[in-house]
Amino acid sequence: MLKIAWSPVYRYELPEGHRFPMQKYDLLPEQLLYEGTVTEASFFHPGLLDKQVALLTHTEAYWDKLENLTLTSSEERAIGFPITPQFIQRGRHIAQGTIECALYARQFGVALNTAGGTHHAFADRGEGFCCFNDMAVASNYLLAQGIVQQILIVDLDVHQGNGTARIMQHEPRVFTFSMHGERNYPLRKEHSDLDVGLSDGMQDEAYLKLLGAHLERLFDAVQPDLVFYQSGVDVLATDKLGRLALSRQGCKQRDYFVLEACKRHGVPVSVSMGGGYSPRLADIIEAHANTFRVAQELFF
Repeated sequence: MLKIAWSPVYRYELPEGHRFPMQKYDLLPEQLLYEGTVTEASFFHPGLLDKQVALLTHTEAYWDKLENLTLTSSEERAIGFPITPQFIQRGRHIAQGTIECALYARQFGVALNTAGGTHHAFADRGEGFCCFNDMAVASNYLLAQGIVQQILIVDLDVHQGNGTARIMQHEPRVFTFSMHGERNYPLRKEHSDLDVGLSDGMQDEAYLKLLGAHLERLFDAVQPDLVFYQSGVDVLATDKLGRLALSRQGCKQRDYFVLEACKRHGVPVSVSMGGGYSPRLADIIEAHANTFRVAQELFF
């Protein structure tokens, strides 16, 4: 059965006019249920990230700032959300959801978090709508527990996974692969194990050819026990922050490439949703829903 992490706290109330599409966290599950891609039994509510698990990745000083709401105004601006106890709780549920998805993926082959992909969070700070780095937190937890020995992070959000790259820069058991807009945020890139910078306006054919070539080499070279896949849909031509030009079908084909490669190589995959900022909410929901549809079709 396809297992999906979702919680009502994923939809955080933002000030009027904020550009982040929080509605997607309610509408995406509703769409998947309405069309029959999944049933209610697929969804689970993740627990709350434990402090000691978080500290395998994040610094205690950063945890204390969040817990006591003592971030500076510049630190809060870097995150981009109002920092409240509800926001911290949301981040803890999201990160725990990715841990639990990884465990379900080992059982069923694949599992998906309807949030997450918070790859701009560093060990000591948050950035770009990201509080805790869910894929780094889950990776460090699994490695500390001896559950896996080698992890591959496939980050296909249009923005480089800079926080993930920095956190994992000295961890040979986690290979970070980020394929992103070269001229997009963040202006100052970190060094992933493999960075592939893309030119503005890249379309489906060139993107998919490049991705397919890298994926095959990575599975052979890394030999992962588990894949974390960041499936941001801000690669769409409709995205107001993306600067690439993928069609919705091209974005779906991208998901197929990653998930099919995981299945073919017998490697479980935990998926986090990542970003998406198209002006029409329907474009975001449909592109995210395609990720779940592909997972359902391939694995079940």
